[in-house]
Amino acid sequence: QVQLVESGGGLVQAGGSLRLSCAASGRTFSSYAMGWFRQAPGKERELVSSISWGGGRTHYADSVKGRFTISRDNAKNTVYLQMNSLKPEDTAVYYCAAEYMTVVVRTPDYWGRGTLVTVSS
Repeated sequence: QVQLVESGGGLVQAGGSLRLSCAASGRTFSSYAMGWFRQAPGKERELVSSISWGGGRTHYADSVKGRFTISRDNAKNTVYLQMNSLKPEDTAVYYCAAEYMTVVVRTPDYWGRGTLVTVSS
């Protein structure tokens, strides 16, 4: 069992930055690929970024490439999403997710409860 707890969301002006964190419980964190999904009002949940279980491969949605950076610290059981140059269209609830032994998180085994990011224009 893996529990995921997100933090770092909030209100920011367009062009600003936020860093999301996701703390994971359990001793097998390093065996899971980790991902960040988001869901805006009235839209489907979408994959924003993912990092492989070993940390060597990352994936980004086209809409965030060059602006967002995902990273993980297996010693701290934590994955991060650094979000720069934020736009109003980045406003959404951001969810942390984990999938066992894969490269890109597509069908998560575990989800966090989400953290709200609001970008004002």
